[in-house]
Amino acid sequence: MKSITITKPFHIEIMEQKEPVPREGEALLKMKYGGICGTDLNIYRGTFAYGSYPRIPGHEFSAEIIEAPEGSGLKPGTAVTANPYFNCGTCYSCQRGFFNCCTSNQTLGAQRDGVFSEYITLPVERIYDGRGLSAQYLALIEPFCISYHGVQRASVQPGDTVLVIGAGPIGIFAAMAAKHRGASVYICDISETRLSMASNFGADGVILNDGPGSVEKKTADITGSRGFDVVIEAVGMPATFQNSINAAAFRGRVVLIGISKQPLDFNFSVIQQKELDVFGSRNAVRKDFLELIDLVSQGIFSLDGMITDVYKASNAVKAFSDLHEQGGSKMKVLLEF
Repeated sequence: MKSITITKPFHIEIMEQKEPVPREGEALLKMKYGGICGTDLNIYRGTFAYGSYPRIPGHEFSAEIIEAPEGSGLKPGTAVTANPYFNCGTCYSCQRGFFNCCTSNQTLGAQRDGVFSEYITLPVERIYDGRGLSAQYLALIEPFCISYHGVQRASVQPGDTVLVIGAGPIGIFAAMAAKHRGASVYICDISETRLSMASNFGADGVILNDGPGSVEKKTADITGSRGFDVVIEAVGMPATFQNSINAAAFRGRVVLIGISKQPLDFNFSVIQQKELDVFGSRNAVRKDFLELIDLVSQGIFSLDGMITDVYKASNAVKAFSDLHEQGGSKMKVLLEF
């Protein structure tokens, strides 16, 4: 079979690999679609905080079951997705049931080889029935779960005013999840194109970050100088973290989804001054996957328009290059296997 491999920054090869053989408790899956996410792109760029090479990328996906163990409840031909975060089961986080933030977490495509191959094997307990969703939409469930989990970390409530910083797919999914919980939601970005796309997914308003101090000024104009009840950071840069802290109301909540390798010279006393609740949000949990598959299959969330590009997997070199160079004009980019 063929696998997509990032051998070093900005270098992708389509390599021949042996087709995997499922071990006990595993199912054999044939890949359908894989989404190129920010993690994959940053491994390609050489900027991902937890990356190493060579690496088969990919953890957002849909697949078809080819073989599954008897009694697993999984049937050949079923379209599925899966939880791609592997936990150790023994660390303090795992002992308390916080598997998503295992101290030795290994995410497919990041700390271990991912799913961008024609066939993959996975433990059956990680695999979720797509409940009739299209294979393309199933490939969007995992990134939506990242955002859905972050919104729950913030305990977003009806009537909250929420600012999402970052109008990429994770930010837009976060806005959709916050709207679902009854909040008034604004999205901030430096790209007018992305903000225009965000408006199509139900944002109540947008903030163009067009210069130093603009986010603070526009936040004051929108909120009457109160600040936002909840700010969700979905970029992963020092400047956007600082903007998140600045935009939060006194006694507000800030959730950090974005990942960065860069340090920040930060006056942390503002957290005490505002009595802020600052939350990290990492990965997602089984409950997030099951709830979102149901909500999307019931039509509660519409994913129409989220996929802007679909490339053949054999054209992965161009797909990554185009996303790197033209990311501001794209939302979800899928590879078709």
